[in-house]
Amino acid sequence: MLAYASPLRNQQGAVVVMHDVTEIRRLERVRRDFVANVSHELRTPVSIIRANAETLLDGAIEKPEVARRFLDAQLRSADRLAALVADLLEISRIEAGTYEISPDEIELEPIVAHTIDEVERLAQEKHIEITSDVPEDMTVWADEQALEQVLLNLIDNAVKYTPTGGKIVVRAKKRDDMVRIEVEDNGPGIEARHRARVFERFYRVDKGRSREVGGTGLGLAIVKHLAEAMEGQVGVEPAEPQGSLFWLTLPAASD
Repeated sequence: MLAYASPLRNQQGAVVVMHDVTEIRRLERVRRDFVANVSHELRTPVSIIRANAETLLDGAIEKPEVARRFLDAQLRSADRLAALVADLLEISRIEAGTYEISPDEIELEPIVAHTIDEVERLAQEKHIEITSDVPEDMTVWADEQALEQVLLNLIDNAVKYTPTGGKIVVRAKKRDDMVRIEVEDNGPGIEARHRARVFERFYRVDKGRSREVGGTGLGLAIVKHLAEAMEGQVGVEPAEPQGSLFWLTLPAASD
């Protein structure tokens, strides 16, 4: 609480005005955390690019077999920077309300199939089997581009964090006037204390593992914002006997 007190003129007493600044303080904390997190995420790739450039200038560029290794590291860091900037711009557009959502009646199964095709190469490298259990006649009321981005983030995450030889299932079922889409894996799962926060910006369950697989820390935050923009919701539950089950609900398309 923030209080202002002023004495009354020509009489005893004072006027006290009380302001509840809880939300203002929360937003200030969110802003500080966001700036700190962005700075931290940018520092590592920038440092790698700088260090490798200095090493090349100091003479490593004259040794082709060594120079290539340093250039490869620079390229990976540059790609990481580009992905981070793209995600930051994306989430800023969504939060500012400038991301155009154009909902329409969308057939779900073709979008799921297309999304699985996009991550198939990475899945094959890890010998991960992805199966779809989405009815061909199921339709949702959603923005096609936003829905594809949400599904790509969820399925791509599942592939990245599922160990070699694992399995991922994408399914959909109708519940009243909503459609629930699920992406279930048999990976290590997420502890209960982390589940409520995985959709926060830059929140990482395993910081070392997240950077190893190339995540920016913004993918699930974008998923949450896009789902809400389409009048849906997202969440995560433990899968049985092990793994994680990420779910998305969207309005069903009606006649």
